[in-house]
Order: sequence, then structure tokens, then C-alpha cells
Amino acid sequence: MEDRIVSVGTKVKHPQFGIGKVEHVAEYHYVINFDSRGIVDVSKKFAGLEVLGPKNVEYETDLDSDEIEKAVERILRKWNGIGEVVPLGDRWSGGTLLLQPADPSQKPKEIPIETFFHKIVMLRDRMRVLEQNINSNEKLSDEDKVNLQQYITRIYGSLTTFNVLFKNKEQQFVGEKGKE
Repeated sequence: MEDRIVSVGTKVKHPQFGIGKVEHVAEYHYVINFDSRGIVDVSKKFAGLEVLGPKNVEYETDLDSDEIEKAVERILRKWNGIGEVVPLGDRWSGGTLLLQPADPSQKPKEIPIETFFHKIVMLRDRMRVLEQNINSNEKLSDEDKVNLQQYITRIYGSLTTFNVLFKNKEQQFVGEKGKE
């Protein structure tokens, strides 16, 4: 694909990550936002990347309101720390988390479950931003990126304990076993 001229806005298809849009063109790679994977660096020498078009797009005029809304949400999440709205499981709404010390002379701590859940969701969102920053980092080698991705996957696996709080399964944490 390196002999083709691909610019920001070009739609492409990757055999593993599916359809995406070129977000940035660097010297040796493209930064592509894939619908199913997020931001990924792809080498300009990678032969399996298929250009779907349009090529050399400066302004795309055929965006529908859903695409615009998703783009704005991605930008806000990335730069403002605003996460997606993730519903808490119905059975937990209005509940509290009780931390009971083993020593009966110490007072227990009660936390509204919504506050605790919000912290878990923020942690998940920040892990996703970290993952995107690793993938788009031009100074890291591919091997370094893979190694860091493995650590992130293990972190997600450690957080699967909290999946019981999520209403929707697709918003839960997924570790190594879940990605197989």
C-alpha cells in the first residue's frame, strides 16, 4: 500500500481489525481509527490494508449525525476525561458498598454504589486512553507496544471482579481468556 497516496479521512479495511478511517499520516505508518478496535498504528508497508475510499479527502460531507456524535464523544473522552454513560446493574441502583474492618472497634465505611461504580468506569476509560496512546506512539517499537498491551490485558483481567456491577455485558472488563 505504500505506493498509494492515502490521506487523512481515507477509509480502509484491515484483515484483522476491519474497517477504519485514517486519522493521521506519519512518516512510516498510518494512525487508523478502526470501528471495532480503536486507534491502531499500521505500517505504510503493510500489504494487507485495502483502500475503500474516498482518497485524499479534506472534508467529508456524507457524515450522518450518528457519526458526528461518535466523533465528538471520542474527542471529549480523549481530551476532557469524559467517559461514556455506562448503566449500573438495576439491582445495585441506590445501594451502598460497606467496607467492614476486621477490628470491631473500628467504624465501617459506607460508599454509595454509584460513586464506586463511577470510579471503576473512569478507571476503565483511562485504561482505554492509555491503550490508544500506546498504539499511536511513534517512538515505541512494535515489540514494546505488544508487551505493554499484554500488561493492559492483564489489568483488565484483574478488574473482571467488578463486572457484576455492569448492566450491559459489552461494557464489562475482558481479560486474556475473554479475548480468545
